Amino acid sequence: MDHLDIRSLLIREGDQVEWKENVADTDDVAATLSAFANDWPNLGGGYVICGAKEERDENGFPRVTPIGLTAAQLREIEGRVLALCRDRVSPPIVPLVEEYAAETPDRRLLVFTMPATRHAHLFRRREEAGKYFVRLSRETREARNGLLRELLVRKGAVEPWDRRVCETATMNDLDLLALRDALQRMGVFHPARGVEEYLSDTVSLSPFVPPLCFRQPLTNTLRPRNFAMLLFGRNAQAHVPGGFSVFSIYPGADRSEPHAERHELAGTLIEQARRLVELLDVQSYVAFDKTDRAAPNAVKYPPRALHEAMINALAHRDYEIIEPTRVTVFSDRVEVLSPGSLPTGIFSEEFRGGRAPAKWRNQSLAWFFNRLQLAQAEGQGIPTILRSMRDEGCPPPSFELSDVRVVCTLPAHPRHALAREHRNVEEAISLGEFERAQKAVLYLLEQDALNVRTIQLFAEVQRALNSA
Repeated sequence: MDHLDIRSLLIREGDQVEWKENVADTDDVAATLSAFANDWPNLGGGYVICGAKEERDENGFPRVTPIGLTAAQLREIEGRVLALCRDRVSPPIVPLVEEYAAETPDRRLLVFTMPATRHAHLFRRREEAGKYFVRLSRETREARNGLLRELLVRKGAVEPWDRRVCETATMNDLDLLALRDALQRMGVFHPARGVEEYLSDTVSLSPFVPPLCFRQPLTNTLRPRNFAMLLFGRNAQAHVPGGFSVFSIYPGADRSEPHAERHELAGTLIEQARRLVELLDVQSYVAFDKTDRAAPNAVKYPPRALHEAMINALAHRDYEIIEPTRVTVFSDRVEVLSPGSLPTGIFSEEFRGGRAPAKWRNQSLAWFFNRLQLAQAEGQGIPTILRSMRDEGCPPPSFELSDVRVVCTLPAHPRHALAREHRNVEEAISLGEFERAQKAVLYLLEQDALNVRTIQLFAEVQRALNSA
């Protein structure tokens, strides 16, 4: 009796279905079955159908013909694949094997069903080193770099980075004054007990975060976890090389300006966040327009949007990438760069629209940021940025998303852009570059012919041209 709706599996290949015709290489089948067991798309596993010939219909779309396998082919392929799953997949996997009718009675389809498992499975092809495979759409690919790290974290083979033990640090590398200050701000410090009770491998501040320290079983050495080093370390960058920030200011709209201001911020993440707040607040000044009675004051950037973008970058970034968090101020925008991709399970369109589910790459860091009132509650950062920019009349933020970085760009309020263009016209007049000034002011009049300051500058340019 058929347990599967085989016709539905012959409609298209995808995250859960792989078609094979003659199965010339059984290693490919075993690699795909290990990928289904790893279950990267979180769909519960998948199916490999042997004896399915892929063709194209009259419109060029893929279709499959169930030509099947002979009895001899079926037995040989089944034996080889099961042997590979037993001997070359670690931990071994045991797919379910079934036969289904093909186009002719002398042939059968051979279907391997592989449910997802709780383990991360390694497959070794012939004499090659073992590799982890995942299923991405219609392809079986080797999991590398961030993809591999995330797979191992998902399967519990390794802990998330922020929870791991900092092997290069000892308890002497923690700043107890910084820890006490944080505990006081969180309202959990008791002077009678001090901070010593938190420097153990058993006491945790919350069920959502592990203890600050871990005791190694063989040496009995107590070491801080990575998140503790970033938050309370005496010299965090000596143990987490990428755990610093760079704040830069360029007077123009790009990095071609000959002069720029640069701040390299080390120390704990808490210290970096506070210093970045101070630097960003300087950029959040008001432009006044007395001709706009409805809203005479326009802030260049909403402070809340700047703060949330910066905190998101510090909390969400991949600290295994040895690159700093970067905040760059241009004349017309602020760019906040967070190393690493979006956390797995967050889709780009949902993220851009502020509809992504609440998920943190570094949950322990996020928990402390929230309790220290440096960040919004989980999942509210991007919606807060979008709302703050909209409420202040600023253009919406944009997001550049890739495998190596996430960049949030916050455009300045249009009134500040206009003020900058006015200053450019004034500079051109003072330098005697009247034609450049005229071209610029005419462009501004095309945008808004009723702006009082633009009209005044137009008159100044005309007088300068007439007297030249």
